[in-house]
Amino acid sequence: MKTLACASLTGALLAASLASQPAFAQTASIADTLFRTTTLNLSAAGEVKITPDMATINLGVNTEALNAAEALTANAAQMTKVMAALTAAGLAAKDMQTSNLSLSAQYNYENNQAPKLRGYQASNSVTIIVRDLKKLGQAVDATVRAGANQVNGISFGVSDPAAAEDAARQKAAKALLAKANLYANATGYKVARLVSLSEGGGYQAPQPVPMYAMARMEKDVSSPISAGELSVRVDATAVYELTK
Repeated sequence: MKTLACASLTGALLAASLASQPAFAQTASIADTLFRTTTLNLSAAGEVKITPDMATINLGVNTEALNAAEALTANAAQMTKVMAALTAAGLAAKDMQTSNLSLSAQYNYENNQAPKLRGYQASNSVTIIVRDLKKLGQAVDATVRAGANQVNGISFGVSDPAAAEDAARQKAAKALLAKANLYANATGYKVARLVSLSEGGGYQAPQPVPMYAMARMEKDVSSPISAGELSVRVDATAVYELTK
């Protein structure tokens, strides 16, 4: 019985090996064909400029007091006014998200002395999305007048980058073909066909950059904020087959 089991196992392995041979032969044939074919492996980029239509800002309130409860209470009262100012400025609830809430002890340090507790600091920050850039400066100023004393960063973006990405793809594709034709003509060949194409890059929302710490502002002050332009870039790599 043992001899029959070994024979059956050997037969199964042999059958599996024979079954896999056509697939292996096909892969080898493709590799051999590519090896004997003249190809170009090229890369190019397509880039377009777009005007942002939204902004993301992180702002908050820092308060200090002698004890933790007082610091938190003062912070909560101040932050409530800031949130109310954002709502009054037209921001929807979905565009306001708490991003940090912390309480930490504050110490004074002197040479050769143990640290001395001077009080507690409470911090509360919110990340907001402003979808009407015309109201961006006024929205920031309104929160400062309401009690916000920190603006940690601002970044601009687009709500729908699909059209810009497609335009960048078209530029990248045209640049690839132009390169292929240039190399082919320079070496006495013609571009026969596109063998493969791969893409990288695309639109990425910019990360917030430091803005400034806000102090008390007069009512007639409006922060000048310029959105500028954003770049949407698509990197592409292609393999072209050449013929004489």
